[in-house]
Amino acid sequence: MAVDFTLNGAPARFDGDPDTPLLWVLRDHLGQTGTKYGCGIAQCGACTVHLDGKTRRSCVTPIATVAGRKVTTIEGASGKVAEAVKAAWIAIDVPQCGFCQSGQVMSAIGLLSAVPKPTDTDIDNAMAGNICRCATYVRVRQAIHNAAAKLPATKGAKA
Repeated sequence: MAVDFTLNGAPARFDGDPDTPLLWVLRDHLGQTGTKYGCGIAQCGACTVHLDGKTRRSCVTPIATVAGRKVTTIEGASGKVAEAVKAAWIAIDVPQCGFCQSGQVMSAIGLLSAVPKPTDTDIDNAMAGNICRCATYVRVRQAIHNAAAKLPATKGAKA
């Protein structure tokens, strides 16, 4: 079965088992290796992508469910929110090993797209599903606050 969808703004197609997880289609068939495999059960957040602008764990998302939809990976994350998050991550040197960071960044972009000026509780709730084995959580929270300070306080800013 062929599944057609939009990947990072361009048409994409997967012709294979419709139950194949989106993560493996992205990594093994479409060369988008920034999205990482962590746990395979949607508990660690390393595989986070955006599906129609909302965060989604790609390791448990069957490719058939993305037909006709828009998928954005870390490679395609762009716009004011994405640029503010990336700049904030770099400015305070958030990553240590970096393995979880694409999922962390994609979750942060999703949060700031929905809640432009988040509280610590908003950040904790939005980022709770992202595990960092290096424990950079304090820097993640600070980077999100720093990115938010660079953005207008209006909901729906283009991610």
